[in-house]
Amino acid sequence: MKGLKSVYICSECEYKSPKWLGKCPACGAWNSFAEDVVRDEKRSSAVRSVVAPSRAVKFDELDMPEYMRISTGLPEFDRVLGGGIVVGSVVLLSGEPGIGKSTLLMQISDILGNRKKILYVSGEESGGQLKLRAERLGVNGKNLYLLNETNIETILAEADKLKPDIIIADSIQTIYSDDSGSSPGSITQVRECAFDFIEKAKNNGVSVILVGHVNKEGGIAGPKVLEHMVDAVLYFEGDRRQSYRIIRAVKNRYGSTDEIGVFEMTEKGLSEVANPSEMLMEGRPTGVPGNCAVCTIEGTRPMIAEVQALVSPTSFPSPRRTANGIEYNRVCLILAVLEKRLGLKFSANDVYMNVIGGLRIDEPACDIAAALALVSSLTDRVIPDDLIAFGELGLSGECRAVSNLDVRLREAERLGFRKAVIPFRNAEKYKTAAGIRLIPVRSVYEALKILKPAENNT
Repeated sequence: MKGLKSVYICSECEYKSPKWLGKCPACGAWNSFAEDVVRDEKRSSAVRSVVAPSRAVKFDELDMPEYMRISTGLPEFDRVLGGGIVVGSVVLLSGEPGIGKSTLLMQISDILGNRKKILYVSGEESGGQLKLRAERLGVNGKNLYLLNETNIETILAEADKLKPDIIIADSIQTIYSDDSGSSPGSITQVRECAFDFIEKAKNNGVSVILVGHVNKEGGIAGPKVLEHMVDAVLYFEGDRRQSYRIIRAVKNRYGSTDEIGVFEMTEKGLSEVANPSEMLMEGRPTGVPGNCAVCTIEGTRPMIAEVQALVSPTSFPSPRRTANGIEYNRVCLILAVLEKRLGLKFSANDVYMNVIGGLRIDEPACDIAAALALVSSLTDRVIPDDLIAFGELGLSGECRAVSNLDVRLREAERLGFRKAVIPFRNAEKYKTAAGIRLIPVRSVYEALKILKPAENNT
């Protein structure tokens, strides 16, 4: 086809090469080149020359924009976005296949359809399939318009006629543009179609939600620049075989990236979990070594989780280390401190660590709880069921102070904990706490005094 040529484009930095390369010379990424078809640069530059030039504005003449937010009707989803969908913003929602992205967006469309006009663009499912899901979820679709189309020019033309308040594109990898000769889902097509949606959102004040596929490495398929172009990037996390789902923001221009939203997948769609702590502590075993409760802070929300450890003798020269929900390198660091400072022989044992409920813990305030769980499993001594632990573990074995201790203690007290291991530096400020006894410790050695022999391990 005249004006088209085949090139290899790096998905990380969009460096172009006439042949495939194992390592990108621009950004250094390995195996990031994908074949694509692009148009001649002369044609694209002629198109760009039609756009009117911008004018520089003096800084003190700029007006402060008043960004209005649209509540989705799901407080957990609004929490992740920072209070709701910002008018004229573009949100990218990604996740594993079958995790519940389309279900969530269909429920949001039903709630927002009572007061806003929504255009739901589906490039993967037919109208009958969408209708079947809508009936299962109980979606009325008062102001919801469905469009089965994959051509971006047709989609935007229909949006100009309908003038919706929100456009949902499911998914961006299935949409293509006539201006690009490459196939749908390629780097060029994803970038160009996403740019058209962004231009539509900024010029017309339409909020756009794009659904993105996830590749086998766990990242969003398509060019890396796609995440930089949009205003917010949300990840839908969780195991399809489990009922609980977590939405986490990794980028948000209009809010915090520390908040998470917790949902439960039911027969009638996703339902919000207003109290994740009770959900995470449900079914916790009692009187069993290797379990310790901890309170982590996700944005402004305290969440109590259970850290489990299993230490068993190994039959291999190199012991196995497995960490689920907690950083692997952090586990190795804690094991090294315990072996060096306390003389415990973890090097002769396999170590398995897990955080219940699919939660991911990434703050140092959970170090002491993880250390107690490891020592409890190794020595077969039980941590009291009504005890919770906070504190960062230093390389010398010291227990360092943590932030937001008052919030953690209130959440622990609400769930029935009566004792709390806290750093000694925090105890200087929080000498007493209503309903919970504080146990200040200077080092991990002092924290081990709370362990007691197991009465029955069966």
